[in-house]
Amino acid sequence: MDTNVIIAIVVVVVIAALLAIGGWWFGKSRKSAVDKSTEAAKAKADARLATEKSAAQSAAASAENAEKTKETAESATSSATPESPVATEPTPVGSAVTESATPAVETPEAAGTRMQRLKARLSKSGNPFGRALFNILAKDQLSESDWEDVEDTLLLADVGAEASEQLVEELRNDARIAGQSDPAEVRAALKDKLLKLVGTDTDRRLNADKEGANKPSVIIMVGVNGTGKTTTAGKLSRLLVSEGKQVMLGAADTFRAAAADQLETWGAKVGVPVVRSDKDGADPASVAFEASAKAKEANADVLIIDTAGRLQNKSNLMDELGKIRRVTEKNLPVDEVLLVLDATTGQNGMTQAKVFAEVIGITGVVLSKLDGSAKGGIVISVQKELGVPVKLVGLGEGPDDLAPFDPEGFVDGILA
Repeated sequence: MDTNVIIAIVVVVVIAALLAIGGWWFGKSRKSAVDKSTEAAKAKADARLATEKSAAQSAAASAENAEKTKETAESATSSATPESPVATEPTPVGSAVTESATPAVETPEAAGTRMQRLKARLSKSGNPFGRALFNILAKDQLSESDWEDVEDTLLLADVGAEASEQLVEELRNDARIAGQSDPAEVRAALKDKLLKLVGTDTDRRLNADKEGANKPSVIIMVGVNGTGKTTTAGKLSRLLVSEGKQVMLGAADTFRAAAADQLETWGAKVGVPVVRSDKDGADPASVAFEASAKAKEANADVLIIDTAGRLQNKSNLMDELGKIRRVTEKNLPVDEVLLVLDATTGQNGMTQAKVFAEVIGITGVVLSKLDGSAKGGIVISVQKELGVPVKLVGLGEGPDDLAPFDPEGFVDGILA
């Protein structure tokens, strides 16, 4: 073999070896730098947490000292006055229960005025389907094209195909709409038909409000993430507090970060205790069991259990919710399972709703985000598909924007 060829091969081998060694050394140096950066970030985070913990302990100590000073002053005052009977303080429910630490507890808005606000919001909505229907039906001598527009309007409002067909057929046969139409009679006919579809003779009361209800009455909240389930649980606690009920919350959604913190914030504002786990990712059923035991011990009127909204597959959902219900019922019977459904998703949310209905026996529906009426027809279709009534509706983002569903107020609002 030629000497030059041998030299060339040696050079290539040496260069390749050097490149391999260089790559290995660079990777090792980079990993070392990353490790050092990670350790530094961790040390910084630990220092921050230690500082926050120290500050929290200092604040707690200051508050305790202030409380002791206050008690000393009150003791001195009481010693100078005649003795009077003192009410016995209730025993704390337990270490797993957190209670409001706010100096002033809010007074939630009464249920009676909430539906009036819903009616007002629906009447001011940018695209109420009731108004669109009325404008078509108020025409003289409706053509086939007009009737197609009526059905399209109903479908766009998520009334559902079957209910839309039924309503169109009934409107076609109503003498008040045929021929020369009187707007007042058209409105009356449309209202009658919509009320019939929504249902006026359905018992929409929460089971906790019915005669002979269990005490504590247990409500389990279910629904996929993003529907406002935890927020609805908090708002429901406010609604029940406004009715004079003693409420407790169970934070069994242990998989979503800050879900328990969110529930605690809602509870603290109205003095409602919350049972939660000390760590994220704990067994939801264990939290539900602890909450039911604490509610029974405290003789609360209502226990609301918030659950995770994961929907990877039907089997997983069935196992998790089934376990939560079983362990809860070792302490208390479950009276209510409320499915929280986002009204703005319309028919897209019906598939998920059906899965929950099959997995765990739901007793009612809460429609969140019903602050406009463009999709208001979901009220009709969800009841028809699931066979359970809409019991509560969310009106907006405010803390008291949750109200018992009133069919007449709803239909009046969308026809305003």
